[in-house]
Amino acid sequence: MTYTQMGILMVLGTVLIDLFVLRTRLVTRRGFWVAYVIVLFFQLITNGILTGIGAFRYADDAIVGQMPADGGPPPMFGEGRVVFQPFEDLLMGFSLCLLAMALWIYWGRRGVQRKPVAGPPIWRSGRWSRTAAPGSAGADPRGSGDRDATT
Repeated sequence: MTYTQMGILMVLGTVLIDLFVLRTRLVTRRGFWVAYVIVLFFQLITNGILTGIGAFRYADDAIVGQMPADGGPPPMFGEGRVVFQPFEDLLMGFSLCLLAMALWIYWGRRGVQRKPVAGPPIWRSGRWSRTAAPGSAGADPRGSGDRDATT
């Protein structure tokens, strides 16, 4: 499978996950596209620089376009490249951003750390450790104050 085929499958897969599995529907929201343009700008800069200096190399038969025959740097535009990087990198970057944001919203809707809690991490506050953190006296990190210090 070529990098181009993987990139297209990743985009299709993450859009389907966004719309039908997680049901976050980010691709239908204006805010997502604004955020993605910001991410895309920095992706073009960082990945373009790293590809331009030769830190990343791609096999000609796995991407659209070819490297120069003389072994020089890739073209900035053309030959399937956008700011030195193969356009397939843009597909992968889009998929990565969409999936990360969709999972963030999905877990947020399910109450994963909906309310931030101050103080020591919960695993050090006594519930999951043998001794409570100094000064915590087994206090409930959610603030209810009705926890037993020995649990």
